[in-house]
Amino acid sequence: MKERFLAAQTFAEFVEGAEALADLWKAMARRAVPPAELVERASSLGVRRNLLVLNEDWCGDAVNTVPYVAALAEAVPGFELRIVGRDANPDLMDAHLTNGSRSIPVVIVLDEAYRELGWWGPRPRELQAWVLDEGLALPAEERYREIRKWYARDKGRTALAEIVALLEATREGAGQPV
Repeated sequence: MKERFLAAQTFAEFVEGAEALADLWKAMARRAVPPAELVERASSLGVRRNLLVLNEDWCGDAVNTVPYVAALAEAVPGFELRIVGRDANPDLMDAHLTNGSRSIPVVIVLDEAYRELGWWGPRPRELQAWVLDEGLALPAEERYREIRKWYARDKGRTALAEIVALLEATREGAGQPV
């Protein structure tokens, strides 16, 4: 996993190379600010963590989540984030399926030795529950509009809170996903 992580793109490289949703990726990267209390919680862990993100530039969930995760990683000493493509890494993706689906983004938490400790994705639990229940009853266009509104109101807070909780749960390197 170490070689894959080190060969992966940084968030800045990913954003610079984005083709689909390129302007939105750049805008979200500029305005993504992690909540101070979540930066504090992650910083207080006092551990080195590598966050490997399975992603594609066309993904609406990713463009609304990954910039915040990158901003958190940037703000926390000892954290580093890298991005790999979902489609270019089918083995990694298939090891992190959501209900049998190759849903992204997926944030894989690695320790300082690049061992996987757990993973998060593809959406905050609250939003995922809505999508799989009420959201499925809506026409796709309306469902995606509601998803975008949810993300705009949330500003990455829920995803980051879940990811920080995962980081806290794996602090000792237990190796179990939350």
